[in-house]
Amino acid sequence: MGTVFSFDIRDRPTGRVRAALADAVAWLHQVDAVFSTYRPDSAISRMAGGELRASDCPPDVAEVLALCETAAAATDGWFSHNPAGRLDPSGLVKGWATERAAQILYAAGARNTCVNGGGDLQLTGESAPGVPWRVGIAHPLEPGRLLTVVTGSDLAVATSGTAERGHHIIDPHTGQPATRLASVTVTGRHLTQVDAYATALFAMGAEAARAWTRAHPGYETLVMTPAGEVWHSEEFPAVDLDRLA
Repeated sequence: MGTVFSFDIRDRPTGRVRAALADAVAWLHQVDAVFSTYRPDSAISRMAGGELRASDCPPDVAEVLALCETAAAATDGWFSHNPAGRLDPSGLVKGWATERAAQILYAAGARNTCVNGGGDLQLTGESAPGVPWRVGIAHPLEPGRLLTVVTGSDLAVATSGTAERGHHIIDPHTGQPATRLASVTVTGRHLTQVDAYATALFAMGAEAARAWTRAHPGYETLVMTPAGEVWHSEEFPAVDLDRLA
């Protein structure tokens, strides 16, 4: 999927957990083989090229496309799996794959884990007894610095922004790169949705992102504009929020 995944498991490394870790890694390779837009032989690339129909693909493709449709409806079309007129569900797949990897570990008894898919994280349990996970959010305008640190347990965190790849997110309504914001971080319970919503809110811009967040309980948002202005929802789970206000 053109990115790096990592696993941080704080439970005792039993045989079941070690086997589940191998299964989770195998799962991610399977997802890459089916959904990678970087691989011309993937099912998604072949669908985009007109070689395959959804019915010819593995069942996971139909599941992902249905989730994309749901995300599009929930964001009034600001999330799109055809952002530039070509099939590309990457804005949801990475979060979906990461969350599923975390579920594989949880089913094997790992209750305190962090699965990191290219900077988007599914957090389960705690980093230590009574200690929440801490996730640094890169400052999009000042390379090498942190904007803030998100803290929490049983939490999903996704950031869309310009810090790593520049203006790579497409505004689905214009087909052009979205430039209204520098960074959006969204938190919630499930990374599948949180990842997709971070992409959508980045394309929306600050005012629409604020309105969307206020209308969707269970999701919290931190927004930074290219001018360095910051807005965060009332319950955004991070430290030093007064400094950002």
